Amino acid sequence: MVSMVSNHDALRKQARHLENEIDVKLVAFGKIGANSNSTIGHSSNADTSPLLGESIFDSLSEEITQKLDKLASINEAMAESPATNTAAMHNLQRHREILLSYRQEFNNICANHTTRMEREELFRGGENVSKIAGLNRRDMYMKETSHLNSSNALINDQINIAIETRENLLSQRHAFKRLQTRFNDISNRFPLISSLIQRINIKKKRDALIVGAVIGVCVVFLLLYAFN
Repeated sequence: MVSMVSNHDALRKQARHLENEIDVKLVAFGKIGANSNSTIGHSSNADTSPLLGESIFDSLSEEITQKLDKLASINEAMAESPATNTAAMHNLQRHREILLSYRQEFNNICANHTTRMEREELFRGGENVSKIAGLNRRDMYMKETSHLNSSNALINDQINIAIETRENLLSQRHAFKRLQTRFNDISNRFPLISSLIQRINIKKKRDALIVGAVIGVCVVFLLLYAFN
């Protein structure tokens, strides 16, 4: 049991460390995505700077995607760990919310970057667009594929969370039903016990009256016999 708890704690430490790394990467990723359009529009070497900026952006995007996938795997490992109590489930839910927030931020940065790139391509004119159209088209396909994969993973995470929530609600419902049944049994038993006690008391009074009557009759007969 101690090894299970230590394994769960080790997974939590890995998740926290990875979350810190992703947070730092997302900050840098957002800055690169926001500044790429100004680099493209004002660079002195218009043929190489866009490619360099896109290369850095794509490399960082792939690295963040790998870290997000690794964090999702660690969360799943914590969910499958036997050392799952109320506090552990709360921590796991918190890690999943952080992962969901990071995925949303990552997708927003990618979408905003794609929008800015398309707008810059329109502003630059047909010549520059024709030079990098093939490269941008390929990058857009790769990004779209990455977005679809991230969306699928996000949907799967939400489905798993919904399933776990439903199971917890069902278990709570069964527990409440059992408690209600016990309360009903106890409330039904009390009237029966009270009625039984009342009958016993009535029988005792009746027996006492009968015994008293018999004693009285005997006394009367004894007095009559004594005086006669």
